[in-house]
This record gives sequence, structure tokens and C-alpha cells, in this order.
Amino acid sequence: MSKTTSYLAGLGGILLTLTVAGLMLHLPRVDVGLTPAQRETTVGLLVIAGLTYLGAVFVVLRHISSRRTTLIVIGIAAVMRLAFVFDHPVLSSDVYRYVWDGQVQNAGINPYRYVPTDPALKQLRDMNVFPLINRADYAHTIYPPAAQAIFAAVGRITGTVVGMKLAMVAFEALACWCMLELLAIANLPAERILIYAWNPLAQWSFAYDGHIDAAAIGLLALALLYRARHRMGLAGAVLALATLVKFLPVVVAPAFVRGGKFWRPALAGALVIVLLYGLYSSVGTQVFGFMSGYNDEEGLTNGSGIWLLYPLSYLNDKTDLIDLPDDFGKYYLMGAAGLMALLGVWIARRRLKVGETDVVVLCRDSAILAACTMVLVSPHFPWYFAWLALPAVIAPLRSVIWLSVSPVILYLDPGTEHAFWGTFVCAPAIALAGFELWKSRNSSLAVPQFVHRNIS
Repeated sequence: MSKTTSYLAGLGGILLTLTVAGLMLHLPRVDVGLTPAQRETTVGLLVIAGLTYLGAVFVVLRHISSRRTTLIVIGIAAVMRLAFVFDHPVLSSDVYRYVWDGQVQNAGINPYRYVPTDPALKQLRDMNVFPLINRADYAHTIYPPAAQAIFAAVGRITGTVVGMKLAMVAFEALACWCMLELLAIANLPAERILIYAWNPLAQWSFAYDGHIDAAAIGLLALALLYRARHRMGLAGAVLALATLVKFLPVVVAPAFVRGGKFWRPALAGALVIVLLYGLYSSVGTQVFGFMSGYNDEEGLTNGSGIWLLYPLSYLNDKTDLIDLPDDFGKYYLMGAAGLMALLGVWIARRRLKVGETDVVVLCRDSAILAACTMVLVSPHFPWYFAWLALPAVIAPLRSVIWLSVSPVILYLDPGTEHAFWGTFVCAPAIALAGFELWKSRNSSLAVPQFVHRNIS
């Protein structure tokens, strides 16, 4: 066994130990949720896991390994997820809404029509799922049509939380297979799959809490693979599916149409969106669900929940120095969308330089677009950031890798300290991005790249 393999096996062993510790910490437990002490200890474990993960990324990027290393990486990732998947979720109750929406659809009812407590759905209530649904008495489902189709499909097989979590892990497996294919196309070492597969935020978010983001990640990986193989129509269609699972993947679209390859993926994606929304259109505009209410709850409408706007929001609330309109956040988001559009146009019009590889640039541009969006919007939920680890497998920008794992600290936010905890996530990412821009003056990429795959 090589030294690199030994290092990674040791670091993987630490991650497995932390996984077991996380399971033992939450016992005995019969419900979603943790005591304050349990939450703080859990976040402590996650921070240690995150630091261990960063050490493993450092090793895998700078040392040559063997095929045995790849098998160890994949094996440890699988064990960590299987250890969690059969346990109850602890950090979020969202998965119960997924199961509920599947039950509603399989009863022949449009999931956007009623809130869970509506008397029309009384016959569907049970003791295992219904009591644990969040926002049950006022929020129509917020999840887009592709997510709803997944909920319905899983519900037809098994209307259980474990079944839904297994489906999310299956989407993660799809993502890992696609990234292994992309690594081969880019002639990069297969063990780099560790950058996604060992990410503790992804592990806890999907295997433990079953978040639907895993499905978006799996579909995004498939879209990247189709794009790398120049299957433009399929790439656009699958990217649209990922977007209708979780809206965020739409921001990477400019990376897919770089070089003027626009019409085929755009038309295929638009067709998918129209067809899927058409399936649920019987409720009219209610098909967009709880979106406006969510924006209000998360402080996106008035700007109070946006990290970059916190100083202005503070001055607006505490002093007479400025007077912001109640919907200032909307204007900010419009401006942020304009900035992202300009960045997207620049990326879409950009041509490959000498020495650049198409698949690496595709993933690098996707990572940049995704990371900029996350900093500009600064979501409060940690699992929103886990998808950033996916393009980092091929283009491991330091700032993006930091953003993909550091949000574990956001689990400590009681809901009123977004700016404080967000600083630990966004400020270092901005500093790392600045360092990468400075370093890129002397190299084509701001990160180390292997030229040849090791096949020993």
C-alpha cells in the first residue's frame, strides 16, 4: 500500500469514526430534532469531519495514488452513507414533506392544491409522516415539478422516509458515476471523486436528512457528462430537470452553451420545463407553491437575510442614517441577477485557450457561476451549498471547496444570526477567490492539475 493510500485510509477511518459518533450521540431518539447540547456537539463533529475532509482533499490533489485508492475512497463513502440512511433525520424534517407530497400524488391529488392540514387530505394523515411535516398549516409545497415527480415515483415503491433517503443516495451514486466518467475524459485521477464523495455536508444532508438536493446533484452530473460528450440536446434537457428539482442549477447554464452552442440545449430545456409544469398546471399560478412566502421568511424580500446586505439592514433598523424600502431585497436580487447575467454572457462567449481542456473549463465555469450565486444569495440552510463539491471534483478551486463544506457551521444559527454565522462561510471564500485570481496571472488555472491518470 502506497503512502498516499495509507494517508487516505487513515483519514477515511477518522471520518467513519465521526459518523459512528454522530449516530451514537443522537440515541435514544424517536423524533426529529436535537437538544441544544446535542446540536452543538453534532456541529463540533461536523467541523472536525470538515477539517479531516479538507486534509484528504489536500492529499488527493497533490499525491499520485493507485486504483486501490479509488476503491478505498468509494468504499468508505458508501459505508458512511449506509450507516446513516436507516436512521431518523435529525437536522431537518423536510424529508417528511417529500413523502407526504408523494402520498398526495398517489392518491390522485395535485400536491400544489392543498396545505397538509386541509380537511380534503384528512384521509391521508398517518402517525409516521403527517405529524412531522413542517409548515403544515400554512405553506403549500414549494418543490418544483421534477422534484414532485420523484416524490411520486418513490412513493409508488415505498411511502417511507428510509425509501426516500435511499433514493437520494441513489442519485448521489449516479453523480459519482458521472464524475468518474468525466475524470476519465479529462485524463485526471479517479480518486478525485473523494472531493464530492467524502464531503461531510453532502453525507449528512442526503444520507441522514434525505434532502432533495441530492437528486439535483445527480441530474446536474449527468447533464455535465452529456455536455462533455457533446450531446447538447440531452445536456439541456437534463439540466432543465435538475433545475426543476432545485432551481439553483439554472445558474450554470452559460457554461453549457459556451462557444455558441445555444439553440439545441436551450430548446430542449425549455420543452422539458413546459411539459413538467404542464403536468401540474390545473392549479394555475399556485403551481409555484410557497415561493413568495419562503422569500419573506428567509429575509430575501427586505434584504435582512442576505449576508452582503446585513450592514445596510442593520443601519436601517438601528439608526436614522438610511431609510430602505421594505422590498429592498428584491432590488438587490434584481441587481445580483444582472451581475450574474453579465458573468454568464462572458463565460458563454469565451473560447478555449491553448492548453485548456473542455471538460475542465466546463466544470470550472460551472463552479464559478454556482459559487458566485451562493455568496450573492447567502442561503441560511447548510445543505444548499453541498452541490458546489460536484464541479470541484474536476476543477478543485479552493474557494469553491471551502463553500462546499464550511456551511456545516450554519447549523448553529438559531435563525436570528444569519450575518454572524454567514461570515465564517462567505468571507474566507471571498478571500480564497481573491488569492486564486491573483495566482491565475501566472497559470491557466488557479489550482493544481494532474496531466496524466495514474494506472499503476
